[in-house]
Amino acid sequence: MSLVLGVLGGMGPAATLDFLAKLQALTPAERDQDHIRTIVDINPQVPDRNDPFAKPGPVLAEMAGALHGAGADVLAIACNTAHAHADLISRSSGLPLIDMIGTAAAAARDTGAHRAGVLGTRPAIKLYREYLAAQGMGLVTLPPERQEAFMALLYQIKSGDRSAQVGAEMALLAAELMADGAEAVIAGCTEVPLVLGPAAVRAPLIDAADELARRCVAVCLGLEPVPELT
Repeated sequence: MSLVLGVLGGMGPAATLDFLAKLQALTPAERDQDHIRTIVDINPQVPDRNDPFAKPGPVLAEMAGALHGAGADVLAIACNTAHAHADLISRSSGLPLIDMIGTAAAAARDTGAHRAGVLGTRPAIKLYREYLAAQGMGLVTLPPERQEAFMALLYQIKSGDRSAQVGAEMALLAAELMADGAEAVIAGCTEVPLVLGPAAVRAPLIDAADELARRCVAVCLGLEPVPELT
């Protein structure tokens, strides 16, 4: 019997549904019963993770505790930026967390790249800087004005705009990271893969949500060890 996965989602809702679709697609299954039992809290009311005055941590911790109470054995967060509260979430719920940031950083290392560019929010980029450094890798980021352009695109996607123009602008930002020395690009925000695919990037594109889903399958099916409780 596989472990029960608890997912903290809703940040945003479309990205969470995309993560769940990846989880289902990556699970080796011949029948319904081969899939992983997944308990999901899609909570769009979590305070904005990019607002320095908001306090999403307690809300996320409460969600995690409820998932534990509902039967989850291990947690995943379908949002890169929310991992800034990973320790609180794991500690308060008493459940181990499959870390999206660490998983994506390891995937970037496995491409053979020495420097990775990250398309993500500032809090997420801060986390990626630490995790990439632990892998012996450098980080490439956008200059401030282009980071602002990324954030504008992010909120366009959250509003439902997945147009070709938004995708082209996101691909241009990825190209700018490569021009500055990135040998791989991490889609470090779960909205990015909604408009940007590998064919649009001339370097390995690491989809953090895809990598997280892959690892969740491995952990829940007993193919990888459960992460240690922090």
